[in-house]
Amino acid sequence: MATLLFRLANVTEEEVWEVRRLLDEHGFDTYETQAGFWRLGVDAIWLRDPAQLEAAREVLERYQAGRQARAQQEHAARVAQGNAPTLWRRLWQHPVQMLLVVLAVLAILALTLAPFLGLIERIGSD
Repeated sequence: MATLLFRLANVTEEEVWEVRRLLDEHGFDTYETQAGFWRLGVDAIWLRDPAQLEAAREVLERYQAGRQARAQQEHAARVAQGNAPTLWRRLWQHPVQMLLVVLAVLAILALTLAPFLGLIERIGSD
């Protein structure tokens, strides 16, 4: 019976290709599934032979540790150069998107608090 090895949800296409290549290089017998149109399935890479599970997980753990180390080094380099992403840089780069987020938050707050504000007005008028 196949075993779930690696979920592909919220994974960049670059990382998916690296994982595919890595598993192929190590000779693991895998296949992929897609979640489908209604997203009822699972986007994942499955291992056909459960006997290979421990070896495959060790390979993936080494890969992910290396990828994490590279990402941390890249972030540290950006911070040292002063190019690290910050809230103010994102505001400056995407002002319309940030404005829409703020408006959505305010709309949710207004809808959430509207019943209570109406209650306060009725109590004050009595």
